[in-house]
Amino acid sequence: MDAGCYTALVTPFTPEGGLDTQGLDRLINYQVKSGITGILAVGTTGESPTLKWEEHNQVIAHVAAAAKGQCLCIAGTGSNNTQEALDGAAHAQKAGADAVLLVDPYYNGPSSLEIRKEYIAPIAEALPDLTIIPYIIPGRTGAQLLPEDLAILAETHKNVTTVKEATGNLDNMKRTRSCCPQGFTILSGDDGLTFEMMTDPDIRAAGVISVISNLIPKALTDMTALLNRGETEEADKIQTAITPLMGLVTITTMEETPFGPVTCRARNPLAIKTLMQILGMPSGHCRQPIGKMTEKGLAKVLEITRTVQKNNPEILQPIADFFDIDIQERLTEPRLRENLTYGY
Repeated sequence: MDAGCYTALVTPFTPEGGLDTQGLDRLINYQVKSGITGILAVGTTGESPTLKWEEHNQVIAHVAAAAKGQCLCIAGTGSNNTQEALDGAAHAQKAGADAVLLVDPYYNGPSSLEIRKEYIAPIAEALPDLTIIPYIIPGRTGAQLLPEDLAILAETHKNVTTVKEATGNLDNMKRTRSCCPQGFTILSGDDGLTFEMMTDPDIRAAGVISVISNLIPKALTDMTALLNRGETEEADKIQTAITPLMGLVTITTMEETPFGPVTCRARNPLAIKTLMQILGMPSGHCRQPIGKMTEKGLAKVLEITRTVQKNNPEILQPIADFFDIDIQERLTEPRLRENLTYGY
């Protein structure tokens, strides 16, 4: 895949809970006008676990058609069922997607050997003209394709050329670089590690599949482009400005219950979609079992965003320009926060 920034796009829903295709078009247009390298349809951020496969295919076809000729389209078609993943990948190819993202099979927990032989390889062999991107995120799946098996796949299947690396383990990333063939592409799957992954000579990531770029595609596209040109000092200025927003991927709070305090984690895409609703971007609520933020969680989201708006207003300005909103007003208007939280 090309170097650069790919947005793991949220799936916007209507107030009734259905797909918001008009909102989806607006989000795609925002990404394209911001110069994004590509869009990932129905990844984890797009709430793939709660979409019916008919909806899954519909969103992929919609994004692929809208992106054609403007940016690349990656389709999230991974599953813990190889045949299901193959069917989804075949549909994505027919719809015009440039690549598919295959998350490690979750819950049933195959070994790395099994992931290679019984999951990635059969799909790569069945669809030899489609780029296959393994997605390594053991924190969500409970399984992991190891660098050694990834390297075997890259050597034996010409369409396995890229990995989305979200282990959070720099040593694992370095092992991937040392094992895989010359020219193999590593994309960061963790916004907060992208700068380090791209500047570490033992990793040499080429870009990121990003959550935060739902909000700030231009800033992240500019940063990855600068890093790929070796202009680290200029890229570091953007990195410093956007660093607070990295905290939106997971918001952790301590909440009080009748039986004592508990830790509550609002995981992606809850905080991003909540903020998008406040900012007037197409989003809608998350689908159950993802619910709402706590008051403390939302307070953190607003604090993070207000900090960036105060110190570096140029970062969020593209949202204001494209969606015709006043950022400061939306971050301070209590009415816009109604029905976005609940108590523990």
